[in-house]
Amino acid sequence: MEKFDLIIIGGGAGAFAAAIKANELNAKTLLVNKGLPLGGTCVNVGCVPSKTLLYAGEVMHLAKHHNIPGLDIEIKNFDFQKVVQDELELVTRLRQEKYEKVMEWLENVTAIEGWAKFISANEIQVDDKTFFSEKFLIATGSTATPPSISGIKEVGYLTHIDALKLNKQPRELIILGAGPVGLEFAQMYSRFGTKVTILQRSSSIFSKGEKELTVKLSEILTKEGITIKTNVSLKEAKIENGKKVISYEINGKQENISADEILVATGKIPNTEELGLEKAGVNIDAKKAIIVDEDFQSSMPNIFAVGDAAALPLRQEPTAGREGTLAAENALSGNKNRIDYNSTPYTIFTDPQLAGIGLTEHEMMKLLGRCLCRTVSFENIPKAMIMKRTEGLIKLVIHPDSKIISGVHILAPQAGELISQAMHIIRNQNTIEDVVNSLPMFPTLSEAIKLAALSFTKDISKLSCCV
Repeated sequence: MEKFDLIIIGGGAGAFAAAIKANELNAKTLLVNKGLPLGGTCVNVGCVPSKTLLYAGEVMHLAKHHNIPGLDIEIKNFDFQKVVQDELELVTRLRQEKYEKVMEWLENVTAIEGWAKFISANEIQVDDKTFFSEKFLIATGSTATPPSISGIKEVGYLTHIDALKLNKQPRELIILGAGPVGLEFAQMYSRFGTKVTILQRSSSIFSKGEKELTVKLSEILTKEGITIKTNVSLKEAKIENGKKVISYEINGKQENISADEILVATGKIPNTEELGLEKAGVNIDAKKAIIVDEDFQSSMPNIFAVGDAAALPLRQEPTAGREGTLAAENALSGNKNRIDYNSTPYTIFTDPQLAGIGLTEHEMMKLLGRCLCRTVSFENIPKAMIMKRTEGLIKLVIHPDSKIISGVHILAPQAGELISQAMHIIRNQNTIEDVVNSLPMFPTLSEAIKLAALSFTKDISKLSCCV
């Protein structure tokens, strides 16, 4: 039986970051991966391919809707298969450069392919081989799951993985669930020319977001031609006249909708079921996620878990990678590294993008019963006027006593870039005055943060540029 200092189960962002840290610590490490190729969800079937297709759709949309007088741009051809092929080629290149080649440089890490299963708290079995380790790190990710409605498996559905490599573009598409996946794929396919309908169970397209901004985004997507139905109760899936049909209830009425394809975006389940966690004494929650403390340690002190496999506050590629780094160091060095999830941003890569960090107004009201909040339209941002992209909003949530900025929420082009600036404001506990005294470059979209701060004390519509 071969022995290791650390065994990592998984091959995605969290697992790879852990392997790199373990290598730096000169720990003899085994990485066991099966399912998705090295790189996991993000590079293979997540961030990289989806954002590539989203950008293609954005270019097409901007060509038709640039709003610049005197400029007429013609799109001569759109080849769906070529666009998808280009996306798949980029995935292959990045997987090779950022994962397969990197693995070759990790001299202390051995990578094997196979299903790992615990047979004790210190042993796993991979095929017919047994491996021993003092420490383990589980980063097996998650899998998209359909809603529990009658007939959905028999009718057939697409996951985000399938939707990224279709050979034929659907004419009509039903998306079950909104959130980041549902919204991004809805706009992507809609801009390619597919008729898209979103069926969302809750009243919000993204319940974690700032309400004013999610409502505005919903209006923008609807204006683009996407049908969004909220407060929907899904009932049944069936085939009628060669079409896939979803029956649902809305406002007390039964309705049907048909399409060529159904895409499920209703959630993901952690890949923990086949790990034999009961043999290792590792506890999971009702959603099958591994229960961990703030140090990423499970109910067994020698077993750590990160990413989608663990019951942690955020499920994102950047957090998974950072969790992997910190958990590997905690496991091998006995440290207590943690992540402050309250100062970690999110972004939904629609166009305009929706990004946020920190508290929403609703959360501040629940916490204190009062809030200093201001929402500023991008109609007041000179760079947005130049770009003719004034549909955006920015909202600041301020602690009413300390005047510390507790939340920043942005709906705008490149909001994912802007939120990085807001991340440092939140982490440094900057006040409104700190931001007012800052000197962002003119004209840039990042000025929106300063103008939002100025709006607490001034009428920004009566200010000159570069105040």
